[in-house]
Amino acid sequence: MKKACLLLAFLTCSVGAAFGQAKFAASRAGDLQIGGGYTIASSDYLPQKIRGYSFYSSFDFKAHFGAEVDFHELSDPKTNSMVYERSYEVGGRYFRQYGRFKPYARAFYGRGVFNFPNSVANLAYNMFGAAGGVDVEVHPRINVRAEYEYQRWLSFPPDGLTPMMFTFGAAYHFPPGRPK
Repeated sequence: MKKACLLLAFLTCSVGAAFGQAKFAASRAGDLQIGGGYTIASSDYLPQKIRGYSFYSSFDFKAHFGAEVDFHELSDPKTNSMVYERSYEVGGRYFRQYGRFKPYARAFYGRGVFNFPNSVANLAYNMFGAAGGVDVEVHPRINVRAEYEYQRWLSFPPDGLTPMMFTFGAAYHFPPGRPK
């Protein structure tokens, strides 16, 4: 009788542990944010700084790896020359998480469109580059960003174009999915 009571007590205590789990089995597919920013650039073509805006979206699908797409539109509003640089980029990114801070580095490939003075020509060039920055979580759904970017436009006369940009922006961070 004593052995039967001990066996019954053991089984009663272990049933909950047998069906329990320490972590959720379901989780979201990745981490998505969509944002925009203000960009200041130093261009090889113009002596003065050019300014504009950018849009970006990043999707982190692994613990430290993700992908990002970017768009930049830059011009000099002080002159009437109608010169602008427009770039479309896609690439991979590597990041780390330190509390609210998420420093990252990314490499990309893309297409750059340059409108020459007085609309003499509007030509597109292949380009590649690298960037580094930090996303800071200021709210569970809002991140702010500071980023430095280097671009290399291929075949731009005479020796290529190499703009360097600083972008300051904010993004909506989609909240984590809830397990079902």
